[in-house]
Amino acid sequence: MNLNKSFKLIVAVSISGLAGIIGSAFTMLAIQSGWYAALVKPSLNPPGWIFGPVWTTLYLLMGVSVWLIWEEMGSRLHGNDSRGIRNDNKEGENDRKIKIALVIFDIQLILNVFWSIIFFGLRSPGMAFVEIIFLWLAILGTIVLFAKISRPAAWLLIPYIIWVSFAGYLNFSIWQLSKKGLERVACTLEAKLCPDGSAVGRTGPKCEFAKCPGESQ
Repeated sequence: MNLNKSFKLIVAVSISGLAGIIGSAFTMLAIQSGWYAALVKPSLNPPGWIFGPVWTTLYLLMGVSVWLIWEEMGSRLHGNDSRGIRNDNKEGENDRKIKIALVIFDIQLILNVFWSIIFFGLRSPGMAFVEIIFLWLAILGTIVLFAKISRPAAWLLIPYIIWVSFAGYLNFSIWQLSKKGLERVACTLEAKLCPDGSAVGRTGPKCEFAKCPGESQ
């Protein structure tokens, strides 16, 4: 890989990673405030530490994917495709396909950022679910268009759309649980000493002290 290709790869991965950095800023604010922890989540919700490595991997795959498309565009601008075959008759059409594919990729990347802003920043799971539908469609469109240009580039996005599908399920489930008013309340860590020497903490939706052993319910 020559220096020019390496530079393009770094730029492509950095642009994708920047979307993740912007989104994570809103995510961290929601986590630090305790809002996300207070939400009731579905049983299939993975542990929090999973999300960071998964999204990092997906942004890396996105960067490599769009880099392959850039490389294909560069090859065709010189009259050849990635296999060195002349494409003079279809050069204009191919350039148009590549540009459209890159625009759709950019749109899905922007939608990716806005999902974090809506879900974590605005704290609106309902609006975020509507937005993630458009994100999913944009990813699908990107995969279809990339496949016509570079199949490896399209395949690199398959884990992304699978994960966003799962994220859509989590988003919808949290939204429905929140609508039912099932948000957990974060109670203070106070304790009440019981007559038998044991202690009980605050619990329940009103953060009342739990009953001591032997007390009537």
